[in-house]
Amino acid sequence: MAGRARKTATKQRSEQRESARGLRVAILRARFNAQVVDGLTWGACAELKELGASAQDVEVIDVPGAFELPQAALAAARSGRFDAIVALGAVIQGGTDHYEHVAREAASGLMRAGLDTLVPVAFGVLTVRKVEQAVERSAPGPDNKGAEAARAAVAQARLLASLRPRRRR
Repeated sequence: MAGRARKTATKQRSEQRESARGLRVAILRARFNAQVVDGLTWGACAELKELGASAQDVEVIDVPGAFELPQAALAAARSGRFDAIVALGAVIQGGTDHYEHVAREAASGLMRAGLDTLVPVAFGVLTVRKVEQAVERSAPGPDNKGAEAARAAVAQARLLASLRPRRRR
């Protein structure tokens, strides 16, 4: 890397966070486990505002549950309306294997939506064993996972934009 600064993208809090100014962001919000997802949504919206996104450039879209997030993410990405997508949900372990299936398919489907479209899809789906863990990770404050997912979406959108081929004159 002679003579060039190395570009890095991070979802962690730091002094050098990427700007969300001018980015169009979809927040896909699973309605299942609404109390927890409300906290994640609040965190994502607050973080995007702090990063410079305007209210007009952020659209919150309700989705039935975490299992449906990948299909909604793919549709949002293919719409051409968004530069980044933040997928938010909560899958809490119960007494059956249902939890494992939903968590696995949500994760792989969201990754596939991002890979297939090259629109960043940030994974803000909590997969926890207990309700208390979900409540803790969705509470206001520096550990809110919705805010973390928003930072990841913005950082990845900026990184991918910097990697696009430039047109020759």
